[in-house]
Amino acid sequence: MNSANLLKQISDAKAKLRKSEQKVADYVLAQPNDIIHMRIVDLASEAMVSEPTVVRFCRALQYDGFQDFKLTLAQALASNSTFEQFSMNHDDTVLEFKHKIFDSMMGNLVEAREQLDDRALEEAIQAIASARRVEFYGLGASAPVCADAQHKLYRLKISAAAYSDPHMQTISAVTLGEGDVVVAISQTGTTKDLLHSVKLVRDTGATVITLCPANTPLAELATIPIFIDVEEDKDLSTLMSSRVVHLVVIDVIAVGVAMRLGPNAVEHLKTIKRSLRSLRQNDRRIRSLRISP
Repeated sequence: MNSANLLKQISDAKAKLRKSEQKVADYVLAQPNDIIHMRIVDLASEAMVSEPTVVRFCRALQYDGFQDFKLTLAQALASNSTFEQFSMNHDDTVLEFKHKIFDSMMGNLVEAREQLDDRALEEAIQAIASARRVEFYGLGASAPVCADAQHKLYRLKISAAAYSDPHMQTISAVTLGEGDVVVAISQTGTTKDLLHSVKLVRDTGATVITLCPANTPLAELATIPIFIDVEEDKDLSTLMSSRVVHLVVIDVIAVGVAMRLGPNAVEHLKTIKRSLRSLRQNDRRIRSLRISP
């Protein structure tokens, strides 16, 4: 478990804790790095609770005691110390916000990798590999992800399309049937137009694969839900970590589909690569252009 997961576990459980135990949770969430150097008496003093309260807090989170909790927290922080969520400020230099963005992105990718359900991925790969048609639905920032996914499947000779317009999604939805697959991609899982389209798809008997956060309306409509929960700075609309995570998950699925289709699919990809060579300028020609007056 990485630190983001453990701290999220504490945050999610906080409402179910006693008020005194919530004080411990608040201190741990605010100062996680300090906890690993504390004794139980130190934490109790800082959180202004009794030592038995600290023990009850740990056991409420399914740990044997404070030492067990502290060891898990230390391991989590050590494995994820470099990649943390960030907030921007106006004094950041290019170097500073460059590192913040890259580190946060890598952290989100690692966290998403650990959260992905391998069984759900297997089911999605099988459904797509055997589908008559595969349609990708996404709006806004999810639209480029759908276009990328359609391109990857097209290279595998799978009948695929991508729709980012609600009207086209509706038309597509009512033409589907059993044996077809829709992959609905959303960063929030709450977009009304997308939910409307997916409900129509469910009525046709087609399979619905979703890439979206857990416990959202879109996830609940899925035949095969693939949960992607990414923490982002919601004030920075241009920083779309979830979009990058979605792209990587699509890559995983596409590779899985290619492997499921067998050697013929791999040979076809090699044929495409060879056919594209004529569209690229010769390296020697490029060098001659660089040195010509």
